[in-house]
Amino acid sequence: MNAPVAKALPPHGYSITRPVRGSPIPLELTFVLTRDEIYVPIGIRKPAGNGPFPVITMGRGDGKGGVPHLEAQVDLLASMQDEMIRRGYVVVYVNYRNEVPHLYEDNERAQNLPDDISGGARRTVKSSPTLDSDDLIAIFKYLRTLPYVKPDAIGAIGVSHSGELILKVAAEMDFAAGVAIEGASHEFISVDTGPSAPRKGNEIQYQDVEVVRKNTDKARAMARIGRINTPILHLARDGDHLQGIFKLVHEWMLEAGKDSTLVSFDHSSHGYPFIYRKPDGSYQPEAIQQQAYDLFMAFFDRHLQGRA
Repeated sequence: MNAPVAKALPPHGYSITRPVRGSPIPLELTFVLTRDEIYVPIGIRKPAGNGPFPVITMGRGDGKGGVPHLEAQVDLLASMQDEMIRRGYVVVYVNYRNEVPHLYEDNERAQNLPDDISGGARRTVKSSPTLDSDDLIAIFKYLRTLPYVKPDAIGAIGVSHSGELILKVAAEMDFAAGVAIEGASHEFISVDTGPSAPRKGNEIQYQDVEVVRKNTDKARAMARIGRINTPILHLARDGDHLQGIFKLVHEWMLEAGKDSTLVSFDHSSHGYPFIYRKPDGSYQPEAIQQQAYDLFMAFFDRHLQGRA
């Protein structure tokens, strides 16, 4: 018996409106259907009016913490988001599943399969576990259905693993622009992070681009990079223990003819371009933070709004 492949449900979400401390712009806490029919939370904040508006998604690190983590991040980033919203953007903080480490490298991306055992229930059966990057793809597809969103003007910014996630998604679908802040892209370019990788204590030491090059599967990396059509801005950090990875991803993107820019700043904090409110609620960007913010917002203006 050849059972049919069930169609995926169309993108949809359910929203709850929440206030945001110190801001008149509320949070739409929204649960978005993923490809294996569970929901992930995102936080949408938007300008007044019907739009359509361009969108910037934001994320940091691995998927973790659920709704409490998302709400805490929005609270800390509210002033920075308000600046982005005043500039004419819908801003969306994203969360996603906490993926099994290295699953991306070991598994092919999940495909829908015929359902042979459910007795006609027509489940959406998958060939392999869903990846956290699949969740971001589902979020992008949902955002494109919203009437106030310009569907061809979605950009993404992410710190660390969330920066790598942007590259993983760009290899699977096109979107307008991506900013990878210290993108921990060891899986994306197949860098060896096993016992033989250089370490200082428990921290992998891949500052030197030549050391990274010797420990990377370039053929696999270039196959993924070759599928990218999205312009990418890499924001690196002088002295970061993964600085060589940031540089090599950029180098290989240029080698593949992709639109890639890399800028590195000297700052002590991982994820420095995300400008968090101070404990007293004030918004006081440091000079380097403001410089990085101005840089990536000009990048988004150019690619999402067509402004020089």
